[in-house]
Amino acid sequence: MTIDTVPAGLRGVAVSDTAIGDVLGTEGYYHYRGRSAVELARTATFDDAAALVLDGELPDDVGRARFRAELADRRELPAAVHAVLPTLATAGTEFAALAGLRAALSTLGAADGFAPTWGAAPRDRRADALRVVAATPTILAALHRLRHGLEPVAPRDDLHGGAAWLHLLTGSEPEPQAAAAVERYLVATIDHGFNASTFTARVAASAGTDVASAVVAALGTFAGPLHGGAPDRALEAVDEIGSPERVDDYVRAKLAAGDRIMGFGHAVYRTADPRAGLLREVARELRDRPGGEIVGLAETVQERTEALLAEYRPGRDLRVNVEFWAGVVMLLAGIPREMFTPTFAVSRVVGWCAHVLEQAGSSTIIRPSARYVGPSPS
Repeated sequence: MTIDTVPAGLRGVAVSDTAIGDVLGTEGYYHYRGRSAVELARTATFDDAAALVLDGELPDDVGRARFRAELADRRELPAAVHAVLPTLATAGTEFAALAGLRAALSTLGAADGFAPTWGAAPRDRRADALRVVAATPTILAALHRLRHGLEPVAPRDDLHGGAAWLHLLTGSEPEPQAAAAVERYLVATIDHGFNASTFTARVAASAGTDVASAVVAALGTFAGPLHGGAPDRALEAVDEIGSPERVDDYVRAKLAAGDRIMGFGHAVYRTADPRAGLLREVARELRDRPGGEIVGLAETVQERTEALLAEYRPGRDLRVNVEFWAGVVMLLAGIPREMFTPTFAVSRVVGWCAHVLEQAGSSTIIRPSARYVGPSPS
């Protein structure tokens, strides 16, 4: 393929081989190492799915205990990171959890002496990846609590996945139903092909940088509003609509103005987003919780918006995406809205680290070309 024929945004261009997973956009299916990610979300724990993505196979009971022990040993933060968290949490007029996480992970990499992946032994790269995966929830929850004048909560070795995350955020014993809902969300969002942040992580890793730096690069991309930051904005649209009678007027006005409907459409799927279907199921299970009336409203918003999109954008088959139902699930599980996207990062950091480890096995730096369109050389 010549430079002149490469599509904008590298859409449809295979830039690398991977054994981690794949997204089949026309079939509405995605998997982790050959196993349906949606089925894993229904049947596996977050730690099981993380072990599968990072190590290549689902653990048995012994393997699960070993993997959890490895994570537990790496959750506590070094003094250097604890020292910077209050400043990061209170910086700026708006809380920027992902910006704080980027700085904290950079500090963690320095404090722990992360070495470049280039030339490092695979076991050392994996150890650094597990450190980043384990420390990320601790950092994010601490930033949230410090921002609100609360002391960070120490990780508990007896809690895992969704329950561990809710405990770190709230400091309270996690409710089983809420923890199970968050668990399924976390499993479903570990990896999703060569999205922008994952590709960024691999570009950084191809240069041989350390694991923390590659994840920080991914986080910078993930923070963009066109990528990881949509669950809260999709929920804001539902709030703005307010009642089923207002759906059509709201959506028609947006479409007539050429505005984007948050929570609808996807860059890869040309049919229903399987993650949205899963999370709609989860949301229905939470509808008896306080605020659960939003589930019925969200279902009406989905059905009418998809119908109106088909009317205004015929032939494009624009459907609801994962962000729409993710916001509803996280709201009913008790996660603050400012922590919706950080919750996504708690999961996706596993996928980023898996891709960093896979890329580190290659000796080729990712170095594409660009079409020059400026003035002719003089």
